[in-house]
Amino acid sequence: MKKPSCIEVRGAHVHNLKNISVDIPLQKITAIAGVSGSGKSSLALGILYSEGSRRYLEALSTYTRRRMTQTEKANVDEVRYIPAALALHQRPGVPGVRSTFGTSTELLNSLRLMFSRLGSHRCPNGHYLEPSMNVALMKELVCPVCGVRFFGPGAEDLAFNSGGACRSCGGTGMVQTVDESTLVPDENLSIDEGAVLPWQTLMWSLMKDIAREMGVRTDVPFRELTAKERDIVFHGPAVKKHIIYQNKTSGAAGEMDFTYFNAKYTVENALAHIKDEKGLKRVEKFLRTDVCPDCHGTRLSEAARAPKLRGISLDAACSMTLLRLSDWVKGVPDSLPEYMRPWRKASATPFMTWRGVSWSSDSAIFLSTARPRRSPLANDSACRSRGPSATARQASSMYWTSLPLACIRPISKGWKAL
Repeated sequence: MKKPSCIEVRGAHVHNLKNISVDIPLQKITAIAGVSGSGKSSLALGILYSEGSRRYLEALSTYTRRRMTQTEKANVDEVRYIPAALALHQRPGVPGVRSTFGTSTELLNSLRLMFSRLGSHRCPNGHYLEPSMNVALMKELVCPVCGVRFFGPGAEDLAFNSGGACRSCGGTGMVQTVDESTLVPDENLSIDEGAVLPWQTLMWSLMKDIAREMGVRTDVPFRELTAKERDIVFHGPAVKKHIIYQNKTSGAAGEMDFTYFNAKYTVENALAHIKDEKGLKRVEKFLRTDVCPDCHGTRLSEAARAPKLRGISLDAACSMTLLRLSDWVKGVPDSLPEYMRPWRKASATPFMTWRGVSWSSDSAIFLSTARPRRSPLANDSACRSRGPSATARQASSMYWTSLPLACIRPISKGWKAL
């Protein structure tokens, strides 16, 4: 019997396909092209995949089929010689706000493990201990100075996307604060005319009445307010005032007690109660992003920054360039006590070999060719500085190996520097 050479579709009636017959070659890559609405998806998914997957499922047991979602039989007169088919839905990993080059390549995992197992840990009273194997053996550490007993941090306790995250910024290194310059965009307006924008969009308008009760003139241009009046508007205390409020629409009036929300706190209160994107858009125009004042952008808590290895902390190691860091790691084994000899090279080796490729200053190109395969900055100044003969790979190597490990974040098509 002659081996079939194509899939035969006869009388297809799916969506925009009106009694279509077509032969599709087997064992070849075939593209289906056409204008929007011409029936490309209907042919590929509504017929070919539908029939192929149905025939695959028919080969399974009844028990298994009951637990799998099956597609409906395609509206087609006949489909011959179609092989069993499966559709794989591939969804690329979406990097989060805490994702960096180090987290995505798992280099930071090895680095944190080194600081946890090989580092010098600080006791609760501030004394540093010599490195020991007790952390790896899950034994208590005993401070030789004050005698206090404590457990050293594990690798997860040093992770900015886990237990080691800065509490102020949540491990992002950045915080959102109120930009006071946006609260009153036009100082020619009076408060009654809507000069304080958050009170117009985020809070009841009666804040104007409460400000007036607190001694702020609301009927003069904002620029004419005294320093004391401006301070009340921006930073006034949350005091409760008894006011008579009149509804401008109905004219009805009534007495009520209401707590004063200054302009800055109005934004902070709205930010704390955001539940959706719509709410965020109302608030974000009043915000600015700053470096976290507690972790100074390192994303690590104070406790996670405490362990030291070769005289530096984890945040200092993460701020090194990739080439400097590789050279630093090479010196870790020799910095440890002699009794930790079995652990010395074994602990540093995973960091020095990434995916089975030796990492050194001579093979720095590996860092640029593994992720990304081609640098999105191939035409950057690094390439121009090397002259027209420099390749994109060389420029990529020069660029990526000169960036701190914690300052390279993934994007959809590669990596970018912060």
